Amino acid sequence: MHKNIQLNHSDHKPSDTRFPLVIIANDIADPLNTGGLFRMTDALGIEKLYLCGETSAPPNTKISRTSRSTDKYVDHEYHADAEALVKTLKAAGALAVSMEISSSSIAISSAEFERTIACGRPVCLIVGSENTGVSETLLSLSDLTVHIPMHGYNSSMNLVSAASIACFEITRLMQSGNDPV
Repeated sequence: MHKNIQLNHSDHKPSDTRFPLVIIANDIADPLNTGGLFRMTDALGIEKLYLCGETSAPPNTKISRTSRSTDKYVDHEYHADAEALVKTLKAAGALAVSMEISSSSIAISSAEFERTIACGRPVCLIVGSENTGVSETLLSLSDLTVHIPMHGYNSSMNLVSAASIACFEITRLMQSGNDPV
């Protein structure tokens, strides 16, 4: 049995892996959550982060600090109009998936979601405001709405935590079905 030694940051070797997944963060009020999205986008090899509506964008000290400076190298763009962006991405072939509890949302762990991701289309994951969620307009533009099954008393979790779970699951499914780009 070999000795289990903790590695430091200098031991990490980044990869060039990028998955055909983008995040649309619409009306994210707290720049700390935006910073967390940058850090997660970098960690999971997500292609791009779109900041929309009232979402803070770099340069921003709080975003940079929380992101551990990943805002300097994560591919990102600001778009005032999330609806127009979703329409553009869908026209280019992306599957629009909203992360929200709704009357027609399906569990992110469901076979239906797995089959949908297996179709091989690029995915656009839409996340919304911490307080009001994904807007009705964005929900109506979505091809699919997913939620994380909640087993406790609370019906929601922190935006970055939920987005991390969703992105991990999407990239895991993409990796098992296709080679990342």
